[in-house]
Amino acid sequence: MRLAVLSGKGGTGKTTVSASLAKIIPGCQYADCDVEEPNGAIFLKPDLLEAKEVRVLVPEVDQAVCTGCGACARICQFSAIAVVRKKVLIFPELCHHCGACVLVCEPGALTEVERPIGTIEASADNTFIQGRLAIGEPSGIPIIDAIKKWLDPDRPAVLDCPPGAGCSVVKSLEGADYALLVTEPTPFGLHDLAIAWSLVQRMGLPAGLVLNKSGPGNEPVYAFCREHQLPVLLEIPFSRSIAVAYASGQLPVDTDPVWVRRFTDLYDRISQEVAG
Repeated sequence: MRLAVLSGKGGTGKTTVSASLAKIIPGCQYADCDVEEPNGAIFLKPDLLEAKEVRVLVPEVDQAVCTGCGACARICQFSAIAVVRKKVLIFPELCHHCGACVLVCEPGALTEVERPIGTIEASADNTFIQGRLAIGEPSGIPIIDAIKKWLDPDRPAVLDCPPGAGCSVVKSLEGADYALLVTEPTPFGLHDLAIAWSLVQRMGLPAGLVLNKSGPGNEPVYAFCREHQLPVLLEIPFSRSIAVAYASGQLPVDTDPVWVRRFTDLYDRISQEVAG
């Protein structure tokens, strides 16, 4: 089973939940898909192998062959190519690597070359995989794709998704069996939960909720869940002891056997729902 853990906003406890699940599920693979700021390694402390470069294909123009017809610029949907005074200008950071420009170039002036955009790292036992987007790069989607290809389909996996509900989250959710939403009882948390829930619905994924920093302000979240029939599967209290342990790199399952049982029950409930 592939379990994707996501939230509409950052800082809700997504990594707390995903890393805790990865610790209690036997043989589990943890995939940190938050490639702009991976932090699961702080808590899971894997022994990582040498990083492998992730490369994408971008167009390169031979000006001696180019006729300046502009077909490449017209086909590009991402403004990665411009033609100025019959000279082709390429902006590789905007390229989405679709290859359409090469296909429509009748003179054959465009070819594709590899360009590094980041790295992926994995532990020796393949239980931990993370990606890291290079500074200044606009999109980590190819790195997320590389992470998911690295996963063993015959082993359970927890995917720690990026925050938000953009393209990188969609890429992380593709192929998942279940979406576990994480939120906090704040106006911002509820607002972004609604966005993430809408995305999960559009993708047709079964879902449940973990309410982190649970406390007196829970009622608006409960009301949202009742309205949308979104089950609250686990509540983690607003706790100083949990926060202190987290600040020192420890998860709830590291410090209290009660949380081992609760996260085990959470995973068992999700497994039963997926099994149907």
